[in-house]
Formats: sequence, structure tokens, C-alpha cells
Amino acid sequence: MAFRQRLAKPLLYTTGAAALGGGVLYYTYRPRNIPGQDPAVVGPPGYGAEGSFRPPRFPKVRSRDDQIGDLKRSGGSKGAATGLFKSSEEAAPQNDADVYDLLVIGAGATGAGIALDAVTRGLRVAIVERDDFASGTSSKSTKLVHGGVRYLEKAVWELDYNQYALVKEALRERKYFLDTAPHLSSWLPIMLPLDKWWKAPYYWAGTKAYDFLAGSEGIESSYFLTRSKALDAFPMLKRDNLVGALVYYDGAHNDSRMNVSLAMTAALYGATVVNHIEVTGLEKGSNGQLCGARVKDLVQEKNGKKADEFVIRAKGIINATGPFTDSIRKMDDQNVKEIVAPSSGVHVVLPGYYSPQKMGLIDPKTSDGRVIFFLPWQGNTIAGTTDAPTKISYNPVAGEEEIDWILSEISHYLSPDINVRRGDVLAAWSGIRPLVKDPNAKNTESLVRNHLINVSPSGLLTCAGGKWTTYRQMAEEAVDEAVKTFSLSTKPVLNAPDVSGTEMVDDGARLDGSCQTHQVKLVGAHGFSKTLFINLIQHFGVETDVAKHLTESYGDRAWTVAALSVPTEKRFPVRGEKISALYPFIDGEVRYAVRHEYAQTAVDVLARRTRLAFLNAQAALEALPKVIDIMAGELKWDSKRKEVEWRDTVAFLESMGLPKSKLSATRKQVESGTLSFRDSIEYKMYSRHDQPNDELESDSRLGKGNPGLKAGAAAEK
Repeated sequence: MAFRQRLAKPLLYTTGAAALGGGVLYYTYRPRNIPGQDPAVVGPPGYGAEGSFRPPRFPKVRSRDDQIGDLKRSGGSKGAATGLFKSSEEAAPQNDADVYDLLVIGAGATGAGIALDAVTRGLRVAIVERDDFASGTSSKSTKLVHGGVRYLEKAVWELDYNQYALVKEALRERKYFLDTAPHLSSWLPIMLPLDKWWKAPYYWAGTKAYDFLAGSEGIESSYFLTRSKALDAFPMLKRDNLVGALVYYDGAHNDSRMNVSLAMTAALYGATVVNHIEVTGLEKGSNGQLCGARVKDLVQEKNGKKADEFVIRAKGIINATGPFTDSIRKMDDQNVKEIVAPSSGVHVVLPGYYSPQKMGLIDPKTSDGRVIFFLPWQGNTIAGTTDAPTKISYNPVAGEEEIDWILSEISHYLSPDINVRRGDVLAAWSGIRPLVKDPNAKNTESLVRNHLINVSPSGLLTCAGGKWTTYRQMAEEAVDEAVKTFSLSTKPVLNAPDVSGTEMVDDGARLDGSCQTHQVKLVGAHGFSKTLFINLIQHFGVETDVAKHLTESYGDRAWTVAALSVPTEKRFPVRGEKISALYPFIDGEVRYAVRHEYAQTAVDVLARRTRLAFLNAQAALEALPKVIDIMAGELKWDSKRKEVEWRDTVAFLESMGLPKSKLSATRKQVESGTLSFRDSIEYKMYSRHDQPNDELESDSRLGKGNPGLKAGAAAEK
């Protein structure tokens, strides 16, 4: 008996330990459905019984002119105005049905998200934007969809429940990102290098807590890498003091294309969506409550005509203008106290060889205590960001001091064999983050942690602050408040469009009048799969890198983009003329942007529909003539408008890091290849002037250990 008891205890402990260990192993390595990895809801187009190809039939958004016509009808029987109507009859809408439930000002991530949320609740919605979708902060993010590891660290050390709640909310929203737009977002492993052994358990615990907090919304589990494995995964790392690394997972996305897709999805569901419409004033009724806005069409001015001005009527107005929030608030009340504390975030883009294609890196403790990310993006490498108070401007330019700081920081953790050069910076931009102060708080100078929703006495609902990851939650809360404040009635969406292009999916079935944006798939999502690019290659004969780019930027709409591309008359590729030899952007994207995404300017295409301006400012300049010519054919531009586009786009490219010496470039110089760059850093970076030889002349004149060009060398002349 005693022997059995002595045997039972060790056996019990062993069984318990084995069960616990097995449970941990199963939880870590269990099969799971990764958000965004589901098969396509709708399969690729096939062939009929007779062998004929059946292309997808996608619904189209209404034309910009039709959308503007709807805006005008809401404002009065004659639609046009100079600010005041001659009579109350002229100012009256044709009928009550023409008046919008909501007018959203600003079509960045927040505004477009609000429009989609409201229209899928059965509300009549209009959204206007002075520039273009994502023309401000929403196109200048770090391209991450993340909960924020550093916020979780703060929550633990400061015992701050609010920080914890923010991380939990963001992780949930990250899952919705990957589910509703799998073509535009993806998971990304991010490495955390370790230079001390004691940091391994600390950061391991942190990343595991991040995994645990994500729960069912998690992507993949974090893991530890030995020194050799870390160098194998990220060969560019500095070897000195490297003891290993931790890798955790977060989401990444194409921010401006996500923004455009939100706006286009809202338009398909019936929202009136118009860009390049400026709000010049707000309209109030006799009771002092807001009832509309005065606007003008800026495209007419670009065409050399007088801007068309008119009034839009709506029961409620939402201000979602990001950094420009206070300018709209002052249209409502000149004496209102400003709530935006603008902060500048600078990013630089480097060649793709600076990082692995599928692995990012985070430095949690830079020289001044900030966090810096180093991420692969669109074939290049993005590094940033800074965080400093700034003044609000339309197209801020990244300062040399900020660029130098970023380059200095990344050089600290890259191998000394890699010479981090200023001339390697292909693009650099500054985004203005609209941090906000709560006007109703006791301390009105303190910044809110997340976002702010505020309603003025006259009924202007302002939604500001927040971040890209939580745009959907912000939109939901803003529409909830609007429904309550403006006494609106939501209803099921009947006759919803077949966004998928087929009748296989009823996108309106779940739209019962409540918020369903966590389930509303965006344009292009239904037919997307990881292998869709193969179908595209096999049917259209496009290059592999082009096919991957198209499917990851347009989803199932890549079929339309490829069909809009010109035949090359070559053996291969069969279709698609690149607008830049360095990147996979093709001519069909320009046509698609004009016909299906309301692109009105060359900047709209180069910066927000394709991302060429963000990836390489000089390549964007070189592609500009071709883009202008294609758009001119689509939009019937005359020579004067083409000149306007050239000047405006070159000026914009300064904010993307185009060297000052290129700002005076003419179209003739670019097209003929005679644009001089002798005064640029790049001119002296490569051995571009020597003839082939076993040892280049400029190299043979260098002193030992000098990696640069010697003064007076042939390459400098």
C-alpha cells in the first residue's frame, strides 16, 4: 500500500505536467484560421460550355457629374448659389427626399468610414472632400494595422486600464481589417533585436501578453530567435552585441488604397461621394441649427472656368477633417477654442535591399526614447516616424533634420558594412497627426488618449483624433451619436448592389439598420485569393510582378484594370505598359482610377491610386508625362489644363522629397532625358562614368579604406 502511494504522487505530478505542457503546445501550434487567409468568397471567372470566357460584371459607381447633380438637388430647385438665395422658394429643396440625413465633411479614413457606416444603416449620406480621398494624414501613416505593443507596456507599468482597453480595441479592429479587405492588408512579422540576455524574458513576456490579449483575433504566435537565426532572417542586422531576437505579428496595409476603397464601397451602396469639392461656409436655419453647407467645385477652376458654387442641405453635419478640424469648427463659431494639437510624423523610403521582403523591425528605445519602425512596403523599405509639434499646412515638407535623425537611428542597428546614405532616400514625407484636446474636460490642455466626438450647440458633430487601425470603431461611434443627436431613423438596406459582381453573395442580407461594417467587405475583397494573380497571368499575359501588384491593390477588380491596359504587341508580356520601368504600375491603373475611382488630377493617380510618389519621387516625375497624357484622353483636357497638371504635380512632389533642383523641370526635359542631375547627391553615388575594366579608373585612385569618391576623380567631373 505504501509503495503504491509513493508511486502515485510522482505519477500524478508527471501526468499533470505532461497535460499542462501538451495544452501549451496545442494552444501554440493548433490549427487556426488566420484573419484574411480565408478562400475567396467568389471564385475566379470561368469559361462557358462553348469555351468562351465569362468576365466578371462588376457594378459601377455613378459619374462625378451625376453625384454633383444630387448634391445640388438637395440644396434647392435651381441647385446653384452664390451663398444666398433670392427667395425661400428658390432655397427650398424639390422635395424632402432630396435632403440628406448626413453631410460628412472630409473623406480621409474617418470620414469615408463614417459614410460607409451610415449608408449601410439605410441613411441618405453625402461626403465631400476639398482635395482627394486620403490626401492628408490618411495616406501618410506608417502603414501598420496594430494594437500597439508599446501601449500595452505602458498599460502594465502604469496600471492604466484605459491604455489596456485601447490595445484590446485596436486588436479587435485589426481582425476586421484583415477580414473586410484581405487584398489591401496582410500580416507582417516584426523583429525586436535583443542586445542583452536579461531583455529576452522581459520582451518574451510582453509579446506573449500581446498574443494572449489578441485571443481569437490573433494572427500568429510570437517566437524567439537565436542570434544565428535572427541574422538569417534579417541579414542586415548589426552582429555586435546581438544575443537573439523576438518576433511578433501585426498587420500592414496600403493606406490610401484602403481609403479609396472605403469611399468607393460607400458610393456603390448609394452614398453621394465627391472629391475636390471645398466647403466655404455652413448654413444655419432660423432656429440657429446647422442645416447645410456652401461648397464650390475646384475642378472647374483647374479647367480655367469659374468655380460652380451651390448649397447642400442635410439634417446633420459631421466634421471629419483631421488636422483641419478647427477651420470647420470656426465656420460654425468664430470664437470656439481650438482643440487640435498637430504633431508631425516624418517617414523616409529606402531601397528594398535595406530590409527583408517579409520581415519588419522595431527599435523600442531610440536615442531620445521614441519608437521607430523599419518595414518592407511595396518592394521598398519604409522607416519612421518622428513625433514633434508642427504647424498645419496642406502639403508639409519633411525637414532635413528629421530625415537625418531617422537615418542615424537605423544605422545604429544595421551592419556597419551597410553604408546608410542620404542619397538612398527615394522619398520622404511628413504627415500631420491631429492630436486633440477635449473642450469639455476640466483640463482643456490635456490630450485625449484615443479619439474625440463632440457636438456643438448649433449641431456640428466633430469626430477627431484616433488612428488608422480604429477608424471603423470611430465611425460607428460617430454615426451612433449622429442618429441620436439628429433624430435619424436607420432602416434595412433593400436592393443592395452585388458588390462581388455576382448574385452568389447577398451583401444586403445582414444590413438590418444596425452597424455591420465589421462584416461589410470592401470593393475587390469578394473574389480575392492568394492565387488570384495566377489566373490574371494566364488570361491576360501580364508580368508576374504586375499581376501580384494588381491583385494586392485592387483585389478582384484587377480583372477590370488588366482589361483596361493596352496590348504590348510583344510575345510577352501581352498586356500592360508600365508607367515607370522601376515599378509594376501600368497604364490600365490610370484609366481605372479615372473611370471607377473619381481620380481628377495626376497627383490623385501618382500619390493615392498608385503609390509611386510615395515610393520614389523622381520616378513619379519621370512617369508624369505618360500619366497626364492618359488622363487627358479620358477627361478631355486641353493643353492649358495639361500645363496646370504639370505645375501642380511637380510642386506636390516637393512634399514627397523631390530634390529642389528638379522643381523647375519642364516636361520637355523629362521626356527627352536631358534633365541634369549633376548637382544631386545621386550623381556622385555610383561608378556611372567609367568604361568596363577589371578595375574602374575612379576606384583605382581611391585611398585604402575609403568607400567614397576621391576629390577630382573622373566620376566627379
